[in-house]
Amino acid sequence: MIPSITLPAPPKLNLFLHITGRRDDGYHNLQTLFQILDGGDELTFTPTRDGEISLSPQIEGVAECDNLIVRAALALQQQSNCSQGCIIHLDKRLPMGAGLGGGSSNAATTLLALNKLWGCDLAIEKLAQLGAQLGADVPVFVEGYSAFAEGIGDQLTPVEIPESWYLIITPNCTVSTAKIFSHPQLTRNTSPIKIRALSEEQYRNDCQAIVEKLHPQVKEVVDWLKAYSEPLMTGTGASVFCRWATEAQAKEVLSRVPQHWNAFIARGVNHSLVHQKLKEFFIGASPSG
Repeated sequence: MIPSITLPAPPKLNLFLHITGRRDDGYHNLQTLFQILDGGDELTFTPTRDGEISLSPQIEGVAECDNLIVRAALALQQQSNCSQGCIIHLDKRLPMGAGLGGGSSNAATTLLALNKLWGCDLAIEKLAQLGAQLGADVPVFVEGYSAFAEGIGDQLTPVEIPESWYLIITPNCTVSTAKIFSHPQLTRNTSPIKIRALSEEQYRNDCQAIVEKLHPQVKEVVDWLKAYSEPLMTGTGASVFCRWATEAQAKEVLSRVPQHWNAFIARGVNHSLVHQKLKEFFIGASPSG
């Protein structure tokens, strides 16, 4: 019997987010730069033979059948005709509704873990396609690398981003992604850029002006951070981030953050630790390991 495994579900930042058009299916075409971070939530998976998917603890306000972790497990079961089950424990550390991709990352880690634990052996590309049915941000976490993204965020090109440290601040508000993307004043006609032409001078978030208007708490964070660096909102918010070259610089500003905001620092990484930890686990668990 394979023992339990605990894996991270790392957050991401959108270093920029440009909306280049609206699609016939209701989604938007966009261009963004996904920066994977270290840390994040943690999930523990204990495989079972009864075919049942059990998640604990329950997330307040989210029915189990709607939770992306459960949906990912059920989707993999169906795709692979797997009869096994799993007990999943979630150590939730990232704020919800913050634009950090926590739910999508949870789903991706679930797909990657159970694909191995259940012996499904689906290719990463297939898992990413399965993840895209759960959410536009799931594929980047399945692939596990920082990337330039187009389409709805699922057309990924790996990029190497210079290592930096980020301070992420989340005010006490929840932003509805659907509400932002359906807002009549949202900018939807940004000119596409070529990946080779990327430069920080072009970085902006087309959702930020609407979010600041609807959620003054986000604007308050942005204005506060302007005294230290050049802040930008990630995704549809509510989190706002700034980048520094060293951990010490990020920690210095973190120590000054008002107590009523959720704040943490994280290191930008080009490759998610999930793949590495899975490989290490199964090498160690094999009879010849």
